[in-house]
Amino acid sequence: MGSSVRELADRTPAGRDRYVDLLRVASLGTVVAGHWLMAAVTVGDDGRAEVGNLLAVVPDLQLLTWALQIMPVFFFVGGFSHALSYRSSSRGSEGRSGYSAFLRARLQRLLRPTMVFIGVWGAGALVLQLGGHGGGLVEVALRLVAQPLWFIGIYLAMVACTPPLLRLHERWGWGAFGALVGAAGAVDVARFALGVPYVEFLNFAFVWLAVHQLGFLRADGRLRMPYVLAGAGLAGAALLVALGPYPLSMVGMPGERVSNMAPPTFALLCHGMWLVGAVELLRAPATRWLARPRVWRGVVAANGISMTAFLWHLTAMLGVYGVLLALDVPLPEPATGAWWVQVPPRMAAAAALTAALVAVFRRFERPGAARGPGAAGAFSGPAAAVGVTLCLFGVLGLSMVGFGGLLEGRTALLVAVHVTAPAAVAMALVGWLLVERAGRGRSRGPVPGDGRGAVRAGDYA
Repeated sequence: MGSSVRELADRTPAGRDRYVDLLRVASLGTVVAGHWLMAAVTVGDDGRAEVGNLLAVVPDLQLLTWALQIMPVFFFVGGFSHALSYRSSSRGSEGRSGYSAFLRARLQRLLRPTMVFIGVWGAGALVLQLGGHGGGLVEVALRLVAQPLWFIGIYLAMVACTPPLLRLHERWGWGAFGALVGAAGAVDVARFALGVPYVEFLNFAFVWLAVHQLGFLRADGRLRMPYVLAGAGLAGAALLVALGPYPLSMVGMPGERVSNMAPPTFALLCHGMWLVGAVELLRAPATRWLARPRVWRGVVAANGISMTAFLWHLTAMLGVYGVLLALDVPLPEPATGAWWVQVPPRMAAAAALTAALVAVFRRFERPGAARGPGAAGAFSGPAAAVGVTLCLFGVLGLSMVGFGGLLEGRTALLVAVHVTAPAAVAMALVGWLLVERAGRGRSRGPVPGDGRGAVRAGDYA
């Protein structure tokens, strides 16, 4: 892998925005490290393992989420990348075929490793349950490892909505962003002041798509005063938390009546504005740092495995805890001195196990060339749209129900619909196949955003 990384890094065009690549890697890396740190596994008097949250044990640490809840930055980077990729794809295709080719190009590196993850864990969960080994930490793992898939579901929606939202951006600019911000605020008013049922779920779209829209503005060079965005976002989030019904934590907390994350609140949107403005203020010094060959090679290498590492990092963390329990290593109470002493070696072990899993599964993150017959031209666009919708609901459903209860028909509530794990897996798989088939046969050679973006300006994975 080293020689290919060096080649990609050395062939990077001068016009490529390297800071975007750094933000992508840094945001996913922060999420991974945060999950490793915040997970607090304990064993009860009945011998059952439970996973708690350090932020619930030490509430004062919740303020750290105002810097470390970094997923808005990833979605912001997604908006930047999607704008460039869709424009590049549209220049080489027409109409619906251009949309299907864009979807396949953007989702290939995302969905292939995701489907492998779902397949491996689904098969493993089935074997464990048939063998009667579903208790203890295994049961916890079957529930938890799928939770990060929510992020992939939201990202799928962003990709699918890029063409119409990009047209709105090109016509209205900041006005399109303002409309999404206003819609998110109206949803919270209806939710908290008027008690309208289910309206809060609309903010899964309005909040995250507003952050995504900031990426469009960044792609067109219209994010010129980031200090204003950062200041307004920080002040807004602080006022909402101080005066409104919003909790301090910008991540979900067990037992809280209101979560800023699920569904997203207007306070989380303000937090996203603050983070986007903050990272933009760091762009100039970071760009100078990225001009160093060794630093840039590291970013290129990390980008090539980032999604695989993200998918498997909770598996690694729970694997480390499983080994500790198997060896009868005492697990101290969270936030005690002994617990903090265990943190560095535990995180190092999780990093090593994640690296081993990446070595096994990273090849699925490498995109293949578009080949073979695709859907008929007149139907490729609708087929791709149906496919990405099925993927979205399948992945979101699986993130909520987990891999446990495959044989018992356990369900979770996705908006207003009960979904089972087998149904979620089936939707995700069928949707992926539709996207793959609809996007084939139209491209010649590498497709925009195919993972070799370090070679050509404008192609962002």
